[in-house]
Amino acid sequence: MVLILPAAFWRSGQFYLLTLCVLLFAMLQPNLPVSFRPFLIGFLVSVGLWLFSCQKERFTTDPNDRLAFSTDTLRFDTVFTSLGSATRILKVYNRHQRSIRISRIYLENGAQSRFRLNVDGLPGPVHTDIEIAPEDSLYVFAEVTINPDEPPSVSPFVFTENLIFETNGNLQAVVLEAWGQNAVYLPSRFGAGGAVLYRCNGGEWVWNDPRPYVIYGIVVIDSCTVRIPAGARIHVHGGLARVQQDSVVIRYNDGLLVFQEAGRLLVEGTAERPVVFEGDRLEKEFERTPGQWTGLWLRTGTSGHRIEHAIFRNSIIGIRVDSAADLKLRHTQIYNTANSGLIGVHARIQAENCLFHTNGGYSIQLEYGGDYEFTYCTAANFGGRSEALRMGNALCRNPDCSDFEAFPLRAHFQNSILLGSRPDQITLFNRTGVPSDFDYRFEHCLVRVRDLLRPNSTPDFFDYCKPCLNLPNTDSVFLSITERNFRLDTVYSKANGYAKPIPGIDTDLEGKPRDPFLPDAGCYEHQ
Repeated sequence: MVLILPAAFWRSGQFYLLTLCVLLFAMLQPNLPVSFRPFLIGFLVSVGLWLFSCQKERFTTDPNDRLAFSTDTLRFDTVFTSLGSATRILKVYNRHQRSIRISRIYLENGAQSRFRLNVDGLPGPVHTDIEIAPEDSLYVFAEVTINPDEPPSVSPFVFTENLIFETNGNLQAVVLEAWGQNAVYLPSRFGAGGAVLYRCNGGEWVWNDPRPYVIYGIVVIDSCTVRIPAGARIHVHGGLARVQQDSVVIRYNDGLLVFQEAGRLLVEGTAERPVVFEGDRLEKEFERTPGQWTGLWLRTGTSGHRIEHAIFRNSIIGIRVDSAADLKLRHTQIYNTANSGLIGVHARIQAENCLFHTNGGYSIQLEYGGDYEFTYCTAANFGGRSEALRMGNALCRNPDCSDFEAFPLRAHFQNSILLGSRPDQITLFNRTGVPSDFDYRFEHCLVRVRDLLRPNSTPDFFDYCKPCLNLPNTDSVFLSITERNFRLDTVYSKANGYAKPIPGIDTDLEGKPRDPFLPDAGCYEHQ
């Protein structure tokens, strides 16, 4: 419910109009002295002229005269465990020297809104001609009802709507924001559009609450090991946020989990109960929408990160691992990202039985050198604008990379698949031209390259990729590219039996056993 209190009565024309009516009524009385009538007539004419002139000049029509609000976002941050309602207050100011008329106050979603309005005692999603006197204000009381027992596809973790004010041709909006599920929100209040640092003095923080976790803003972990057990669901509320420093407005992507140098992440999913990282919009239409949140960022110098049986989806990037940081990634999927899936920047990454697919950038992007091992991995970048794999050993400081800083790169791919819709699915960038600065090997891999083999590129590529299969046609590899099912296509897939056995790795991405003598390449073993 929204209740809007009118401006002070005596400051409005209503007071003078009432006075005029009283005097007119008095003049019509039969017992009024005749000598008093001329005085009343003169007074009535004066008041009428004054009232008419004031009415003409009463309201500002200047489009630069805008409303001011007590907040730009009205948050209903109550976490409901059962059906309940919450009310919040918004104050609307007229900071100008003349009265202002609000042509319309309405909810963006109209009758479908989850919020309710009541203006001047009248319920409904739209109200017109609300007046505020000069240097005055009005109160807006907003109400919402939440049923956390509804599924997230009906009652999202976080839902928002604009309350719109139309004044002098201007549209101004205040965001109404409510939490629709019984979840653990990090941070618990006012997190969107800001960063919050968590420390536990070198201890451990276990995310074992049976409720889902919702990261609300940017969560930074330092001096702490975060342990996430099997079956946990991590939802991240992303979007475009803004911060103002003096007169400069900075816009950035919200919804990010960051680990500083003394932070560590341990994800302990299982094949039956993986840990899922995704956005907070679970409606059907958002199921394959990339870019809903920013991603996971393991910053410079962090160590000991271990992620097993996890899913990262619908983000801008999947995981970024910075300089001198290390990550062990096993049985993990990163897909449907707006940019690259896995990014290593002078990092150390060991990946085993992992799937990267449907990435707006590269599926795997390794820059500025580093040390990388990929075993039984599938990178399938179909429909994207970039390749499945990019590797480089330099950090360019200008557009033509004439000024750069290089670090050695070592990369080893075994029993892996690197395919996609473009003719070339591997990009190599050895800026120094020194072979020892760019040490890479592919063994028992399925690849797709064409222009890479040209004389002015890397004609000796297959000296470092052997045995390898170069597949210009990928139709006979996967079960269904259009359905994004990258399991192997029956027993006739080119990947069947192409790998070599590796001691200690006897299961695939789904935990199914691998053939001990002729395992399949890629993250899936055909059963």
